[in-house]
Amino acid sequence: MKRNGLSVAVKMVVMGALAGSLIACGGSGSSDGDSSTASTGQDGRSVGAVTGFGSVYVNGTRFKTDGSVASNDGLERENQLHKGMVLKVSGSWNGQGEGQASEVAYDDTLRGPLTAASWDNAANTGELTLLGQKVTLDGKTVFRGASADDLVANPMGYRVRISGWRTAQGEFRASYVGAKKIGVQFDDDGNEAELEGIVADLDATARTFTIAGYSVNYELAIGDDDFDLADLENGMAVEVEGYLQGDVLMAKEIDQEDDLFEDDDEVEISGDIFAFDESARTFTINGVQVQYSGGTEFDDMDSGNLQDGTYVKVEGEFRNGVLIAEEIEGQEGDAELSGEIQDFDRANEILTVGGVKVWLTDNTLIETDSDQRRSREDDLNALQVGDYLEVEGRQRNTDGGYLEAFVIEREDDDDNGIAEIEGRVDAIGSGSLTIMNLEILFNGYSAAGVRTGDEVEVEYTQNAGGEFVLTSNVSD
Repeated sequence: MKRNGLSVAVKMVVMGALAGSLIACGGSGSSDGDSSTASTGQDGRSVGAVTGFGSVYVNGTRFKTDGSVASNDGLERENQLHKGMVLKVSGSWNGQGEGQASEVAYDDTLRGPLTAASWDNAANTGELTLLGQKVTLDGKTVFRGASADDLVANPMGYRVRISGWRTAQGEFRASYVGAKKIGVQFDDDGNEAELEGIVADLDATARTFTIAGYSVNYELAIGDDDFDLADLENGMAVEVEGYLQGDVLMAKEIDQEDDLFEDDDEVEISGDIFAFDESARTFTINGVQVQYSGGTEFDDMDSGNLQDGTYVKVEGEFRNGVLIAEEIEGQEGDAELSGEIQDFDRANEILTVGGVKVWLTDNTLIETDSDQRRSREDDLNALQVGDYLEVEGRQRNTDGGYLEAFVIEREDDDDNGIAEIEGRVDAIGSGSLTIMNLEILFNGYSAAGVRTGDEVEVEYTQNAGGEFVLTSNVSD
């Protein structure tokens, strides 16, 4: 399948009821409108990547805000945020996708000059290296300021800010990559580099330590937020900000990494699993330990699908430093589609792309090539019949079959009218196969060996009679 870089964030899926028409919020804030429905739900904290604006959409909830952002990285207003940035939202939300934020907080995961970059356009994966840390990229990473190809062409020419998830010691997965050319500063506090991770090789006399092998010197540092540097110890999770002197991070500020949640918080968090322990029924997401049990509800997955690297959303209660999981929801996509928009039911947010019904939700990330920030309503209004889209999401078999969109991106190239699907075969006959309720005629091409339930790649087009027909042999 053609992949031109769905440069977007967050593997996300919250099905629920299909979202109706959106209500626009004026200005950079979004506290206007009736918030009573939002305040009748649960109070707590929601941590996840931004999927839309006009309010802030996080974990499938549209949080109304006052427009302010709490951050140590130079971001003070909601209009400075971008899709893909991982936020901590404190407030209340209900089960109908509405919430009211009392605070929106943002913190860079990493910040500094690049030393290496790679990107595979065919596989839609890549890797960045900065401050000695490996950062993985995928088709859901949002790029701003420079594309993945730009970074690969001249990695030493850029500094970046990364927002994402820690996946293991010294490894991260980027949800957002913001790039500036060397010499152009971010709107930060003057610290050119930020690194988070676990303290190792601590030498209190020399006032040095390492984070995942990268050297930190804290001779001139101060503790941030009343943190006492005398309390530094190996194994402690910290955030370090400062400047670079060769391959050493000269720390100006060090803070112990705060717990994302407080005891008795009702919380939700999305991210990659690591440190999975099947026997103990525990795993970690972004530094938060999760405990599940036989009473934990699983949605779109079961406990047998849990493993390192799997992207999930966890809801539950935070007690004694552990998130007790009440529900774990699988958020891995299993299907892709590229084709032309043939119809758009705007009231119900249902697209028809290449003959396939595509359902949008509040968790659908609508990505554009523009660095301009706009509301989700404007994102939807920009979609027009005739546009060529790439869609990534989950194949659903209810309601006749459709694709629930996690990510959509508009592309200029329509591949000469050729549409493509990567998905699961729902039915196969002597002259056609059906995927997501779309029947595609063989048209003289072969689907030899393909059976119902197989994962396949299909290229097809619509003929003059309105039938969808293969343009090449089916491959699995």
